[in-house]
This record gives sequence, C-alpha cells and structure tokens, in this order.
Amino acid sequence: MTRTPLYEDAVRVLSSWEAPDAGQEDVRLGFLRHLEEHPADGMWRECAAGHITASTAVLDASRTRVLLTLHAKFKAWFQLGGHCEPGDVTLAGAALREATEESGIAGLRLRPVPVRLDRHAVRCRPEGTWHLDVQYVAIAPVDARHTVSAESDALDWFPVDDLPGSTDDAVRGLVAQAVRS
Repeated sequence: MTRTPLYEDAVRVLSSWEAPDAGQEDVRLGFLRHLEEHPADGMWRECAAGHITASTAVLDASRTRVLLTLHAKFKAWFQLGGHCEPGDVTLAGAALREATEESGIAGLRLRPVPVRLDRHAVRCRPEGTWHLDVQYVAIAPVDARHTVSAESDALDWFPVDDLPGSTDDAVRGLVAQAVRS
C-alpha cells in the first residue's frame, strides 16, 4: 500500500505538533490513530470512518477581524477550509489552497504550524462521517478584497470578539486561538 506525500506530511505535522492542553492532546492522538488505521484512505472523503481536512482562520492585517463564510449547505458561519485533494502535498498547502479558493484573496500569509484540531460530525457522505480538521491561521494583505465562492452564501469580516450568533464553539475556539498565536 502506497502512502502519499500528503499522508506522510499529515503524520509528520501531527506527530510534531505541541498541543496547548490535554483535550487537544487527546484529539491529536486520535488523529494519529485514525491515520495509522487508515493509511490508504484516511486523508480522503471516501473514508467511511472519517477523513483529515484542513481549514484556516483568516485574520485581517490588524488581527482584529476574522473572515468567515456563511456555508451554503449548513447556513452557519465557519472558517474557510475543507477536503484535501489529490494534488495537495502538505496539510498547510491544502489549508492555504482552500482559504484562497473560498475567499478569492491572493497573498494570504499562512502560518506554517496548526493552531488547533477539531473532530466534528458532518454529512458529506449520505450516512455521515467525521471531519478530523487540522486548523491553521492566515493573515490577509492590508488591501484584501474577498469574493464569494460557489460554496458560500456570503463572506464577511467580523470583529474577533464579536462573532455572529450562528458560529459554533469550535469556530469560536479557533478564532480565540488564532488571535493568541
């Protein structure tokens, strides 16, 4: 069974990542167990047990606002990100690709080390599955202009301390960690 460069990068990133607390350490170890148990498909949406995803909290240049997307399917505000694709070589590259595609902003500066991990149930398969999300932070250029993608109903900047009511605790935790990093 051939392991892809993306799989190897995910193992490297998750093995070396220093969790900020015991809860995040448990999540990190769970992600590594998942990859060990699913070396051929654990990175891809086809894996029924779940799959690694990559997302990004995009902060403005002043680090006082975060760009969120009103997800077309779920009708809630989320960070930018999603599934890894066969052309992705690194998790950081997947996170940056997704953030750029979904925001339309060129020149995002991605911090190379994840800031948080999140495991959450999703319906990207008919029977449901899990996203094992590796979360990054990117800083937008001063003059950044965003463009709504087909995956979103809207994109908007929100003060990091005043997120919309339809954001969940996972998004709030990511934004808080992004500001601290």
